[in-house]
Amino acid sequence: MRNIPTFFVAAAVMATSAIAFSAPAAAQEKVRVGANPVSASLPLYYGVEKGIFKAEGLDLELTQIIGPPANLAALIAGQIDVSSNLTTIDAANGNLKKPGAAIFIAINSQNKEYKMEQFVVRKGIEAKTLADLKGKRIASAPGPGNVVMAKAVLKKAGLNEGDYTLDQLDLTQHVNALTAGTFDAAYTLEPAATILASSGAARTLEAGLIATYVLGDDKANGWAAGTAMSGEFIKTHPEAAKKFASAWNKSIKAIAADLPEARKAMSKSIAMSPEVAAAVPMVKFTMAADLTPANVAEFQKFIDFTTETGILSAKVDVTKMLQKF
Repeated sequence: MRNIPTFFVAAAVMATSAIAFSAPAAAQEKVRVGANPVSASLPLYYGVEKGIFKAEGLDLELTQIIGPPANLAALIAGQIDVSSNLTTIDAANGNLKKPGAAIFIAINSQNKEYKMEQFVVRKGIEAKTLADLKGKRIASAPGPGNVVMAKAVLKKAGLNEGDYTLDQLDLTQHVNALTAGTFDAAYTLEPAATILASSGAARTLEAGLIATYVLGDDKANGWAAGTAMSGEFIKTHPEAAKKFASAWNKSIKAIAADLPEARKAMSKSIAMSPEVAAAVPMVKFTMAADLTPANVAEFQKFIDFTTETGILSAKVDVTKMLQKF
């Protein structure tokens, strides 16, 4: 199998890298997957490595697509069938414009225990709280979902726009930008935060931001991203969609059964040493079929927040964004 291109690549969309398997007796069905190179894509990387998708009769064609906007655009354009990790805000916005643009088969909980989004500060910045980011140059993971959260969290900390500068920057560039001192801080995601910490270039100021500042409880489930299929793919290829969801569920369970071993797959697919990969925190992977009513209520509260802040133009029913297999 050819490795997915490394994390440190500036291009948003890399050349397609097909996963070649030996031909089975029965023809395998091709599924085009946008591989977003963040730690939350681990079920994809590990599932491919362990042959879980192959066992379901699927031939995955992977294209590295960095960031939610590019992943959503590829889903809408029919260039991919599945995004390994798409923010729920971007998906909700896409569904308002084109119903069925992005439907989640699984979503991920993130909070102070299941770390993903966090503010980091570069070496030499003595900030102790988010309020200390006043006057700082801040990079944000790209896409409306990330930018909105970054600004919302800073506002909760007492900072208004104008108290800082914030610019979108591909996650692939966060390590170099903070190391070079181009930015003082970043609203970043994993594994960039762990890579920065391991190099000594930056440290985490605070994690679990969505749960703490949007949901009001650092132990709450921030359902901020997940694995999404296009509604068109689900409609036209129902059996392949079902098989992919089954494989994703099996991969999640395999990760839970042996997380240290699963993390090794991340170091092979996203450029980092095995030692750094072993330290990367994980989100809580959850299939849509396994969400409780309380989980769905948290998800709705999170999406309602974006409507109330004017990011989404209309209220979104999150149950219409979920597909249970």
